[in-house]
Amino acid sequence: MGQRLFQSKTQIKISIFKMAEVSKSSVTQAIISEDEQGQRLDNFLLKICKGVPKSHVYRIVRSGEIRVNSKRAEAAYRLQIGDVLRIPPIRIAQRAEEIVAGAEFKAELPIVFEDEALLVVDKPAGIAVHGGSGVSFGVIEALRRQRPLARFLELAHRLDRETSGILLVGKKRSALTALHDMFREGGLGGRGADKRYLVLVKGRWMDPVRNVKLPLFKYLLDSGERRVRVSEEGKASHTIFRLLARWENFSLLEAELKTGRTHQIRVHLAHLGFPIAGDEKYGDFALNKTLPKAGLKRMFLHAWKMQFPHPISGAEMLLEVPLPEALDGFLRKLSIKETQDYGQKI
Repeated sequence: MGQRLFQSKTQIKISIFKMAEVSKSSVTQAIISEDEQGQRLDNFLLKICKGVPKSHVYRIVRSGEIRVNSKRAEAAYRLQIGDVLRIPPIRIAQRAEEIVAGAEFKAELPIVFEDEALLVVDKPAGIAVHGGSGVSFGVIEALRRQRPLARFLELAHRLDRETSGILLVGKKRSALTALHDMFREGGLGGRGADKRYLVLVKGRWMDPVRNVKLPLFKYLLDSGERRVRVSEEGKASHTIFRLLARWENFSLLEAELKTGRTHQIRVHLAHLGFPIAGDEKYGDFALNKTLPKAGLKRMFLHAWKMQFPHPISGAEMLLEVPLPEALDGFLRKLSIKETQDYGQKI
């Protein structure tokens, strides 16, 4: 690659408040703050009642055991500042204990940037962004465990488990709402986010720049596994790919997301016949079997750059994180081998 990617300096501030915890032996009272206003009652309860089945949460709302300002409330009620919630004793499932225990990483998650409104993590590959879907913990649970005094930490968007790179976390409800609005706009201009990924694909990509507009449709396999395919039934999806480097059997691309559909980059590339190296869901399985011996033991997809307006101040922000050594090292090996066997890359 030759170019050293810039990494922002870290600034650390920690809130001194702590959200009320639900008790399994006595009534809990929660007073809604500015950070929590605007949430639906059911979503708020599901967040603070980790490990409790959704069906049980909705049952106690319907039965009137949950009270807002001493009155019954619908699950869709929008919480207001100063609302007082009465929450009955709830026995937390064992699942919650597993999430807490698993969230203790051996090392602190790498922080790229932090202020009073948001926190930016350089997410490692192999870690889900949140618990669920067969995993007991994720980045957000780890952050909450590592920062027990933090009052509010919520994901602003998501990355696939095997994707590394920039992940935004809201530290205030107002900031989170602004970030959600920004990501809904995507990179289509205005106040949206410009998100760029580095991706290594199988094959020789020839176009310097290529706009890919293929609709994507989500579906489930018989096993319950979520998948995505190109289909006219799907939602409009747009990715811009730029060629950065090319070897005999691989190409390094930058992917710019104009929309943010599930598995968008992975499915667009696989459909075009350029599967991502190491992609176990949509990739070339025969190739993937050979990659660990060659030095690549993960999917080569990294969220390396994001430009967006700050959710509170509106100031333009540019965040960049370098390729992890596992990916950068593989490119170096690829370049050395290519030079020996075929001459220099373009």
